[in-house]
Amino acid sequence: MNLVQYSDSLLSVVPALLAVILAIATRRVLLSLGLGIVAGAILLNDYNPLAALKYIVHQVVGLIWSDGAVNSGNVNMIIFMLLLGGLISLMTATGATRAFAEWGYRRCKDRRSANMLTGLMVFAFFIDDFFHSLSVGPICRPVTDRFNISRAKLAYLLDSTAAPVCVITPISSWGAYIIAILGGILATNHITDISAISLFVQMIPMNLYAVFTLLMVIVVIFFQLNIGPMRQHEAWAEEGKLWDESKGHPKGLEITTESSGKGTMIDMVLPILTLTVSSVIFMVISGADVLASRGEAFSLIKSLEHTDLGSSLVNASLCSLAVSMVLALRLKLSLKTWLTAAPQGIQAMMPAIVILMFAWTIGTVVSDMKTGLYLASLTKGGFPTELLPALVFVLSCAMSFATGTSWGTFGIMLPLAGDMAVASDAHLLMPMLSAVLAGSVFGDHSSPISSTSILSATGAGSHHMDHVMTQLPYAVTVAFGALLGYLTMGIMSSTIAGIGVSALWFLACCTIHLRRHRKYQQAVTA
Repeated sequence: MNLVQYSDSLLSVVPALLAVILAIATRRVLLSLGLGIVAGAILLNDYNPLAALKYIVHQVVGLIWSDGAVNSGNVNMIIFMLLLGGLISLMTATGATRAFAEWGYRRCKDRRSANMLTGLMVFAFFIDDFFHSLSVGPICRPVTDRFNISRAKLAYLLDSTAAPVCVITPISSWGAYIIAILGGILATNHITDISAISLFVQMIPMNLYAVFTLLMVIVVIFFQLNIGPMRQHEAWAEEGKLWDESKGHPKGLEITTESSGKGTMIDMVLPILTLTVSSVIFMVISGADVLASRGEAFSLIKSLEHTDLGSSLVNASLCSLAVSMVLALRLKLSLKTWLTAAPQGIQAMMPAIVILMFAWTIGTVVSDMKTGLYLASLTKGGFPTELLPALVFVLSCAMSFATGTSWGTFGIMLPLAGDMAVASDAHLLMPMLSAVLAGSVFGDHSSPISSTSILSATGAGSHHMDHVMTQLPYAVTVAFGALLGYLTMGIMSSTIAGIGVSALWFLACCTIHLRRHRKYQQAVTA
């Protein structure tokens, strides 16, 4: 297709901006994404309606079938989601989720400990953000529901422990992808005194947004801190209204299967353990196969760099489902239960898959509009060297927010930041690369068109826009502190000073918000 080029035009941001504004204004995600897609298609095809329609059809078909072959990445992710829905439905039918909820209810003495249980689950599901949100949400939701914790708070806990952990963990899909890009940057700039994995590890404390977002989660859990719209959602939850009922029932992963079995904790723990462990194993195996085909020696990190995440998750979910089915045999479930469990789980996943396909489509449109390249071009113009870390952080925030993808921002901004640092001041290499990672995760957290936010809301059973709007105040608070930190790193040429400034901002904001929160609680109880 001959598409109009917008890499040097402000029009490149129109589709993404339109979708974001409409999503915030109307809170109707599919409508907003759809209009953004249509606007982009019309612009790309020089205002030709028929050509725009053909373009949209081509892109939608391309989600499943591309270049004469199955689009394995997308198809495997959809299959994984369907299998996961079936797995959760089966565990519900066996009574495993009920057993976990009862265990959690006995162990968790209050809302704080229930939130803590949800936050700690990230250590079992750190492999991938999709994997984490779609798994932890349905597992922990029965516990948080029993303690009257809002679905918006659950979605916040899922989202704010998913990407921030993945982006600082070498053994994750995110870590492997980032390390691969860092290796290319080092090779391009002939930097041989440090390896890509070592560079990644040294950058971890400089990823100010990820680090302080995780600290914010801890503060939110221990002090029950509710900021902005989250305060109203938590107040409703204490009254038994777990979501904004005026907007109808959330289109989340709601399993309607009846619990007819007498399952125990083993029926929950063993399949989930199988899912996590086998995911890692299949990821390493698929990456090792690639290395072997290239004649390269085996390396754990290199295997993860070349892994096929989609197929690994599908194989792992099949193993987990098989374990769950074997365990279910001893419970002597009725034939009706067997025949209805899987279809109900698959049906529960369909709303999330539809929204995700819309998000993928607008992601392709935004890519064709060259939105990322246009935003990256804004770095030209002779900015003072001291401001470069802050500059790439702001641009990464904007790019990830506009495109709804942190990975796409990594691919564009990390090499750009590396080149800028080497050309200006090599000492700024790590702060600038870290600023890209931090800004990308913030944009991904805050954007209504982000697939991560969509699936976090789905896993929690929350209205998507309610999740976005309740998470935004926390994200903006942390992001501004990160901006101050990167400004300090550039001006003072000190990583410690930058971290210190961000820490002071974080402590000051938490103190102010906690005081306001206490005053609000006193006013409510008075």
